[in-house]
Amino acid sequence: MELNCVPKPPEEEEGRGVALKRRREDEEEPPSKKLVSEHSLKVASHYNNLQEVGLAARSRSRIFFMRNFNNWLKSVLIGEILEQVREAGSHQVAVLDLGCGKGGDLLKWRRGNISHLVCADIAGVSVEQCQSRYDDMRRRSHGSERLFSAQFITADCSKEVLAEKLADPGLTFDLCSCQFVYHYSFESLQQADMMLRNACERLRPGGFFIGTTPDAFELVKRVEASDSLSFGSEVFKVSFQNKGPYPLFGCQYHFSLDHVVDVPEFLVYFPLLEHMAKRYKMRLVLKQRFSEFFQEKVQKEQHRSLMMKMMALEPFSGEDASRQESQSPHEYSHAEEHCVRAGVTLPLGTLSRSEWEATSIYLVFVFQKMS
Repeated sequence: MELNCVPKPPEEEEGRGVALKRRREDEEEPPSKKLVSEHSLKVASHYNNLQEVGLAARSRSRIFFMRNFNNWLKSVLIGEILEQVREAGSHQVAVLDLGCGKGGDLLKWRRGNISHLVCADIAGVSVEQCQSRYDDMRRRSHGSERLFSAQFITADCSKEVLAEKLADPGLTFDLCSCQFVYHYSFESLQQADMMLRNACERLRPGGFFIGTTPDAFELVKRVEASDSLSFGSEVFKVSFQNKGPYPLFGCQYHFSLDHVVDVPEFLVYFPLLEHMAKRYKMRLVLKQRFSEFFQEKVQKEQHRSLMMKMMALEPFSGEDASRQESQSPHEYSHAEEHCVRAGVTLPLGTLSRSEWEATSIYLVFVFQKMS
């Protein structure tokens, strides 16, 4: 099965890129504490109320393969960074999972053979489910392997100092992972900085801050190209309140994804994040769109093998449309065109066009702490 057939993201348009505009400081008004609390409450409430479903139900989801694709991408990222940590001489690896959710990355930490994990999230119910997963993992692994120790913290990491809640006040980390979370903090400078402080302040020299977040430039480009204040596909929708100006903080949009996500988010102006990170002695070592990361990593046999194992691409034969996740014929036209252009014989692996349009709004980043 060929593993490199994903539709191209929308083409870059020369001269059409829309800059995120800074408002004059005397024109900016920080959001009120009431509004900040309302947003945090919405995010926490959404994830607290999100029902945990089994594998059978997830496999029937319209975005089953997209979620697997994103999970594969995180697995590759985490695996490669943990490898770098160990190459630098760290044997007892401590990790901070900032925005851990229900514990979707616990297996990655186990496979990475880490020593200690701190999980933190704003949604208390999610943290409880994360801890329950860990406890179950510990019971099942009893006697067969040494599982990492763990601490679970419910906190708004964009407002609270996480170091004050650590069981070990002197604990430092080799790695902080912040997956699909950091954009919630960009409501204000204070919140974005607190999130960054929590991610980076306790990192050891040479340690890493890694994550995934929507690409603000891509979101702005797509809404500017739209005839309305929104854009999307069969599986997702992004809605803005207006087109420009796009302030550096508090630029809110609403993101919904196939009954899984339905919350307000904020644009993360990445050049500003890079600048802010210098305060914590962090330097950017990698920033790539998901499409770029995929094209690079899929060249390695070990990553292709993992992709097959994780079912990160949908099998496409071009014969029986009823077997595809989407019944819309145009959803797989890119796969058929790829076969003709590259002379590839079906079947192959792909994502539907709607899934690719959703996942291609994201980027992956890696910061490293300087000595």
